[in-house]
Amino acid sequence: MAFLMTCSLQELQHGSKQEQDISKRKPLHGTQSTISPSLLQEHLGQYPEVKEEVSRKDNKLLSLLRDVYVDSKDPVPSLLVKATEPQQEPKEFRLPIGDHFDKNIMDSPKGKITVVEALTLLNNHKLSPQTWSAEKITQEYHLELKDVNSLLKYFVTFEVKIVPPEDRKPIQSK
Repeated sequence: MAFLMTCSLQELQHGSKQEQDISKRKPLHGTQSTISPSLLQEHLGQYPEVKEEVSRKDNKLLSLLRDVYVDSKDPVPSLLVKATEPQQEPKEFRLPIGDHFDKNIMDSPKGKITVVEALTLLNNHKLSPQTWSAEKITQEYHLELKDVNSLLKYFVTFEVKIVPPEDRKPIQSK
């Protein structure tokens, strides 16, 4: 109990110390010179050698600076190059076959197809593979042959079969 009392008193003391530090007035800016311009003129009048020292050129320093002086100028381009924007791939607008695909029709760039188009070409190939061969799909949709072959090999559409109710037989319990 005494331990808790001392801890809380210490925290209270630390808290009040922190509040005191925070509430102290802080300097707004660094120290400024107290010399006024009139005092500076008076001082330079009394000691003219200071003015001479300030305005005197140091020949040794000037010669060293001339050795490292760099005169840089931008080169003048012989041809003015216009800022060219990257050319976008030409987009082709294709309508899917059938009237049930009338929603969400989008433009697709050459070499790419939408999901609707992919399902359409997969279904067409499944129904008539001789008519919709990989070469025909390549020409129709502007795709690469290897991509079309991979698409036909690895993707298949689902076939939904509905079993007629008269073929069902009730399960007999034992």
